[in-house]
Amino acid sequence: MSRSWERMVQKNTSHLNKQRKKDGKPSIYASKGSATADIFRGRNFVLPVTLVALAAIYVLLGMASQQQAMSASLTWIVVGLYILLAVVIFLRRPFLKVDKNSISTIKFNRDRRLTADQIASIKVGSGSVVIELKGAKGKKGKVSKGGNWVFTRLINRYDTAAMGERLERFANTFEIPFEK
Repeated sequence: MSRSWERMVQKNTSHLNKQRKKDGKPSIYASKGSATADIFRGRNFVLPVTLVALAAIYVLLGMASQQQAMSASLTWIVVGLYILLAVVIFLRRPFLKVDKNSISTIKFNRDRRLTADQIASIKVGSGSVVIELKGAKGKKGKVSKGGNWVFTRLINRYDTAAMGERLERFANTFEIPFEK
């Protein structure tokens, strides 16, 4: 099925389910994703630890300087917001989803999707996976739109060995250059 047809089916199914819900009838379940999709989840440690360290430094600097009561309460509010942001980033797990004909992840707070024709090559190292994108080359020879997708074991705790195996099957299916 083409992607436009799939989108139309999903749209019509969701519209029909809303109507059936209003009528008190059971909904028709349409899968949002493919049954063959593999999802590899990581965990972000680096940025939350950095934010907590910045909050600690902010507290130490706030205690070291002579402040009024209003500034002290504002300091604690800022520290609390830093820690809250660190918790949100820690709980929100990065992922790589390999579907039957596309790859998706979350980048800059948005879901990004690549189809097989947008991928130039896939490189798997000992602790990293790099998905190079096709596109117009910039002044320094780099892809001008978006850049490469890099997934590492060190920063985001991905299972790069399992990701490499699944991406190798994906690359073989669509004849994408694959390097180990």
